[in-house]
Amino acid sequence: MKKKHWYDYLWIWPIIYFSLGFFNILFAWLGMIDFIVPIIVASVGGGKAFCNRYCGRGKLFAIIPRALKMKNRKVAPAWMYSKYFRYGFLAFFMTMFGNMIYQTYLVYGGASLKTVVKLFWTFKVPWQWAYTVTGVPAWITQFSYGFYSLMLTSTLIGLVVMALYRPRTWCAFCPMGTMTQGICKIKNH
Repeated sequence: MKKKHWYDYLWIWPIIYFSLGFFNILFAWLGMIDFIVPIIVASVGGGKAFCNRYCGRGKLFAIIPRALKMKNRKVAPAWMYSKYFRYGFLAFFMTMFGNMIYQTYLVYGGASLKTVVKLFWTFKVPWQWAYTVTGVPAWITQFSYGFYSLMLTSTLIGLVVMALYRPRTWCAFCPMGTMTQGICKIKNH
């Protein structure tokens, strides 16, 4: 039997993250760990170590099919692995991230707070019960709603492709994986 390491249990991280955000949206800020750490790891010479070893979401997408005894090992279509799709999805994802930052900026400037989580950047899910802290600037809360939406949507996309294809198919076009791969290419030239 393969020896377990501490990072083999990182699949728990996404569950904790989404659970905390469900009860208090301000915990969405913890998701920045999943944005900052992979970039730091790739930048300091760790290559794709975060994606390959430490990504909690990737670990979750690998463990769910085993736990549910899912037999689907179908390979995703080749276009999902193409650099055009990966970089196109990264551009789309960054556009959505930029829009989230813009909405946060508007609230910082005095616009009203939108206490809603959007699934797939379109479907509004009321999330008012998750905002239980007072005395926090509205822009911090706005960022939380936007970031939680982003993280939830990307996880749902990952779960869908996990169910349709191989367990970690999401990893083939994950925006963070594409960015860390780009960092590695730049560092190696």
